[in-house]
Amino acid sequence: MCGRYVVARATADLVSIFDVQDVGDGLPDPAWNIKPTNRVPVILESAKGEDEVIRRLEAGRWSLTPSYSKELKTKFATFNARSETAAEKATFRGSVKSKRAILPADFYYEWHTEGKTKTPYAIHSPNDELLAFAGLYTWWPDKSLPEDDWNYWTLTATILTRTAVGEVSQLHDRTPVTLPPSFWDEWLDAGQEGDQTLVDSAVAAATPVAEALEFHQVAPLKGDGPELLKPISS
Repeated sequence: MCGRYVVARATADLVSIFDVQDVGDGLPDPAWNIKPTNRVPVILESAKGEDEVIRRLEAGRWSLTPSYSKELKTKFATFNARSETAAEKATFRGSVKSKRAILPADFYYEWHTEGKTKTPYAIHSPNDELLAFAGLYTWWPDKSLPEDDWNYWTLTATILTRTAVGEVSQLHDRTPVTLPPSFWDEWLDAGQEGDQTLVDSAVAAATPVAEALEFHQVAPLKGDGPELLKPISS
């Protein structure tokens, strides 16, 4: 799973890395202790009005709320979605079809549990290259507001997870789907109708990235800053 993560790069860096054409408002500052429902950077491809499809960087709420939900807060946790079943679950299948995203990260955290003891670890690529989590998104309408209200639409997003492989499987049995750059365009392609086959292809493409992930133990997560990534002895 992925319950906390880090985005340490500035908006300009994300724009350059992902060839973003349009940058939305209210993007969050770099953060080292991102939690579910926090605002996070979300890369997606869509059209604005009658315009052609472009790649956009938007601020989204990390926990997907389907558009049919009456409330923004969901009954069950939706910050992660299992890749094996995302295409069949009512909450996620519409997004698999036409609203796929990438959520960038520099690190993510996982807790290894032994008995009642949970030990946090920071997980990253071998060269600290950016991680691109395969995600899904929706625009949730707050129907208590008039449609022309600035807050009527809320972008919400989730991170797809898979069975853990490689060294990180020692920590937890699930891990995010970490897309390589060669699969970014295919995953984001708004003109491609997504299904379970596409999700499975994303998982397969992500396997080499997942197998290469490294990690180190960190102190309990308190506050928000780069010091949270400091390695400590086990």
